[in-house]
Amino acid sequence: MLVDSPPEQCAETAPALPTRRAIRTLGLLVSVGVLLLVALASIAVGAKALPLDQVWHGLFHDSGTYADVVVGDRISRTVLGLLVGAALGLSGAVLQALTRNPLADPGLLGINAGASAAVVTAITYFGVTSLSGYVWFAFFGAAAVGALVWFLGGSRGATPVRLALAGTAISAALYGYLQAVMIMDDVALGKMRFWTVGSLASATDSTIEQVAPFLAVGTVLALALARPLNAVAMGDDTARALGANLNRTRALSMAAATVLCGAATAACGPIVFVGLMVPHAVRSFTGPDLRWILPYATVLSPVLLLGADVLGRMVARPAELQVGIVTAVLGGPVFIFLVRRRRTAQL
Repeated sequence: MLVDSPPEQCAETAPALPTRRAIRTLGLLVSVGVLLLVALASIAVGAKALPLDQVWHGLFHDSGTYADVVVGDRISRTVLGLLVGAALGLSGAVLQALTRNPLADPGLLGINAGASAAVVTAITYFGVTSLSGYVWFAFFGAAAVGALVWFLGGSRGATPVRLALAGTAISAALYGYLQAVMIMDDVALGKMRFWTVGSLASATDSTIEQVAPFLAVGTVLALALARPLNAVAMGDDTARALGANLNRTRALSMAAATVLCGAATAACGPIVFVGLMVPHAVRSFTGPDLRWILPYATVLSPVLLLGADVLGRMVARPAELQVGIVTAVLGGPVFIFLVRRRRTAQL
């Protein structure tokens, strides 16, 4: 026999959902504000110290002075950092939902390895020397590996475990190939050494123009998958009961993650831990709902990436540490903490 809830209880529980939604919305607005501050810091602070009045002049004038040129370079670097950070955060969140593994990252499915292997092949066997050439080889390498992982994972019958195992196996093979080619070819070693670290230092307007369309398509696709991925994250049987198309959702999720991570890796090289840390940290605040995780990851991942880039420019003046090194140094202890916390929660 069904018993209606007392009116007093309904009155007490009704405001709970709007209040939580309001808190999440406020948190997202605050995150956008933090992102704007970090972006301004990325423009104002660099390996070369500039007075704020010269930075201001470089933002709104184009007189061709040294300061104006430096600020112009920093603007391109900041814009690329915004795009790449958002792409890495989104791809990490999508892959964590797809594999039902909160510690997954874009490297899990071999996308980074595919991009790196394609770049070293382009340098060694095709004589590609420009960043604009790297971008296209890296992107198509990532896309090819994404398709191969989907095929080996069972394509229409793919499961999270199969996809993860296929990605791990392909990554191991490609990184072995990568190391072998670099050891045998000193030219490739010299050119790849900087790219494989992961850096925003080579950002140009041309690079941004080449990767921006792919990042835009991947972002729209990833955000549109929030609702079906919520169903997939509950398990296959539950997802089917809710009317989700598992094969289509997994295929589109793979495509979105491949496009986002492939374009980001092509532009900056493989940057680790951003796609792992931010979605995992965001989940502790938003809960498992991807309709909130994805927007938060889109905003906060560039905060981490640009913040790490600014830190790398400050600690080694007048030189700089590449952002990939900084995120790896920061990400190692954080990853250990996350694993230990998850293990403790399971005990």
